[in-house]
Amino acid sequence: MSELAAPDDLLDERSLSKLKWRCRRGLLENDLFIERFFQRHEAGLTVRQAQGLNTLMDLSDNDLLDLLLRRRQPEGELATADLNEVLHMLRT
Repeated sequence: MSELAAPDDLLDERSLSKLKWRCRRGLLENDLFIERFFQRHEAGLTVRQAQGLNTLMDLSDNDLLDLLLRRRQPEGELATADLNEVLHMLRT
């Protein structure tokens, strides 16, 4: 993700590859959500969406799974429109 990229620019191939590597998780359940997400959305991912996904990847596996399964909703710094958009994309 180049510093010059606008938030709504599509993610370039190199940045997409790095993002996929970053999204590898220890829990199979999380990996299944993420794998399906990339199958559906990788061609149209924007820089902004990648930033939201990176924020989610900072969470522990259990916290991420709780969000994916709707056991809890994003709070505090996580409660942003960008992150909620990516979370919705992961869930559907």
